Amino acid sequence: MQNVTHTIPIERMDDIIGLFGSFDENVRLVEEHLKVSITSREDELRITGDIENVAKAAKVVEGLLALLKRGETVDKQRVMYLIMLVTDGEEEKITELSGDVICVTAKGRPVKPKTVGQKNYIKTIEKNTVTLAVGPAGTGKTYLAVAMAVGAFRDKKINRIVLTRPAVEAGEKLGFLQSKVDPYLRPLYDALFDMLGAETYQRYLERGNIEIAPLAFMRGRTLDDSFIILDEAQNTTSEQMKMFLTRLGFNSRVVVTGDVTQTDLPDGKASGFKEALRILRGIEGIGISELSDKDIVRHELVGRIIKAYESHKKP
Repeated sequence: MQNVTHTIPIERMDDIIGLFGSFDENVRLVEEHLKVSITSREDELRITGDIENVAKAAKVVEGLLALLKRGETVDKQRVMYLIMLVTDGEEEKITELSGDVICVTAKGRPVKPKTVGQKNYIKTIEKNTVTLAVGPAGTGKTYLAVAMAVGAFRDKKINRIVLTRPAVEAGEKLGFLQSKVDPYLRPLYDALFDMLGAETYQRYLERGNIEIAPLAFMRGRTLDDSFIILDEAQNTTSEQMKMFLTRLGFNSRVVVTGDVTQTDLPDGKASGFKEALRILRGIEGIGISELSDKDIVRHELVGRIIKAYESHKKP
């Protein structure tokens, strides 16, 4: 089949540097996955290959350049995501990718949604008092929710952040040793350390502005002026989920995250999260955000592993 060449004009040298990446790794990904050759000639890029592949590669490159012009960072994850969108015929979603900064980490790194699904997730949290977020590992459900909580706290929209998880092995007993419960809460600590830094986190913890506790500690309370996150909600029972959702107080916001494919409840126990997703859909003030393997922003192997397990389950 005869090769064709498509030319894309380049306005700034900075765009070339940002597009190609370290050791040209970004462009090499496009070349490898779409079977094309990309070269830079002064003020233009040339994409050569099969006509269909060249058309796809041009859409990816033009999408990446558009992101660079809007001040976004182009990295391996971004390149792979755009390749996936174009390959799946969803290139129109590329224009939705540019996202506002949710908050800035302790090291000065801006936290932004990296996929269309993540951007819709953020919008759902902004629009609703309660958000139920369901999706596989690596889609940023917890991290982005914590970023939203920190952003709301810094903007003085709320005065407390409450993070909780069910401690399945502890049997949700209040007398269970805190040292045994801490491993369940470690991902929440890590996200807050990243956003605030260890010293600021400790200061807010001592003041009572931040609370991280097992789900059992939520019983009997009403949480006002708070941003409350329930993580790993697939491991709640129906009773626990109802108890948690009814803790909602005035000027508070709730985000519940879970992965329904990774339930650790004992046999015979139904997931309260699955039930909530079913019976709360359509209620005003409650939003449901469904993330998929397309929104995975961890190492690319995570996405492959999840797809492999899903394929294995199919008859």
